Parts: sequence; C-alpha cells; structure tokens
Amino acid sequence: MPKTTLHSLTRLKQEGTKATCVTSYDASFTQRINQAGIDIILVGDSLGMVLQGHDSTLPVSMEQMVYHTRCVQAGNNTALIMADMPFMSYRTVEQAMTNATDLMQAGAQIVKLEGGLWLKDTVNKLLEQGIPVCAHLGLTPQAVNKLGGYRVQGKTPEQAASLLNEAVELEAAGASMILLECVPTHLGKAITAAVSVPVIGIGAGPDTDAQVLVLYDLLGITPSKPARFVKDYLLQEGTVLSALEAYVTEVKNHQFPAPEHCFN
Repeated sequence: MPKTTLHSLTRLKQEGTKATCVTSYDASFTQRINQAGIDIILVGDSLGMVLQGHDSTLPVSMEQMVYHTRCVQAGNNTALIMADMPFMSYRTVEQAMTNATDLMQAGAQIVKLEGGLWLKDTVNKLLEQGIPVCAHLGLTPQAVNKLGGYRVQGKTPEQAASLLNEAVELEAAGASMILLECVPTHLGKAITAAVSVPVIGIGAGPDTDAQVLVLYDLLGITPSKPARFVKDYLLQEGTVLSALEAYVTEVKNHQFPAPEHCFN
C-alpha cells in the first residue's frame, strides 16, 4: 500500500472517495492501523484522557506529544501522521514555530491546531517554513472551559456562518486540512463543499471527506460514556484488526456515520 500524502488525500476528495483516520499513541497499535489500510493517524492530545486518565486534554505537555509522535512514527509505514499541538503551545507565531518543528522532527507530516481566525498568521508562517497545518474547528476540546462543556457547535445560523467563514479564511491562509468536530450534518456538508482541502469529520455528519475516531472509542475501551458519534467496532467484530478493517469498509461505503451518530 503506498504511503498517504496530502496530495493523495486531495485526490481522494476530488474523486469523491472517503478517507479514514484514527488516533494512535504507540507503535504496536500503529502497525495494526497500517494493516487495516487507514489513511491518516492522528497522534491526539486525547491521550490525556484515554491514556493518562484526565477529564480533559489540557494537562498534556509538548514533551508528551513529541514522545508519542516518535512512538507512532516507529511503527508506521503507510499512514500520514498528524500530531496535535497541545494546549497553550502556539500562543505566538514564534512559539508555534518552535513546537511544530519538534513534532515534525519526531515524525509528524502535519500538525493540528485548534482555533479560529486568530490562527491565520500562524498557519501562514508555518506553511512558509514547510509545516502543513490542519485547522480544528467546531468543538475544540482545548477550549472546553470557554465553551461550557462538550457541546455541539454551529447550531444557529449565525454560528454556522461564522464557522464556514473561518474554514474558508483558514484555507486561504494556507491550511492544508480542516477538522470539524460536533457540528450539525448540514454544516459539515456545507463546509466540505466550500473548501478545496480535505475535511475530516468527527460528529460532523457523513458528507465530510474523511472520518476520524479515537482508537479507544472505536475499540469500546474508553471508560467514560461514549459520545453520540462513537461506534464500538470491537464489539461488532471481535478482534482489533477486524474492527479497524470494518471501520474502513463502513466509512468508504458511506455506512458510517449513520444517522444515529450525527447531529441535526
């Protein structure tokens, strides 16, 4: 299987072929993810919740993200590796440059930042230096305290218009991908159509170019109550590899997410 690149993901979008993404934090799971044919691995700051037992992603450090990115890189042969920039690691352009450099040198091919239009200069400057950026919009877990909890975003016409504008403006600033979390299905569809870069969805409906799930959610081993957009593939399939393969098949065949995993 050829290695996934930003170019190949853009081609999939143009062809109307769905791409798949899951989180990983180590080499062993990464090898299974490669065997299943998953396109993108997200080294997510979700590790703060599923590995470290915190109630948010906020405690995750830059050093921990670099460590886990190295672990994933060691086990990876085919997937594009995207790594999260953790909380308060990109307050300034200069800080973002330093920390993104560390993630890229650890094995990432693209970094993910949470935020809106205030990221435009950072996105632009990172791209100038050869560091692609995925802009994370909608529910941004690093801003959970500001948002008042893990809530669906973009529900009003004004909020939806603002998120669509942010996606368009961040693409213009140089974002190579957009990740949409917990937005109504119609908004996920509208933003995907409005930008030329790949859009990854989690709780954003079936019309985004790709889907992402936290690996531990996909395997049904997250200790907390699963979110609406989660499906337990291990319960359905019985083994880790077959669960990952079923996820790939259902995303590419437009079976996942189903209506019960979406927000109106």
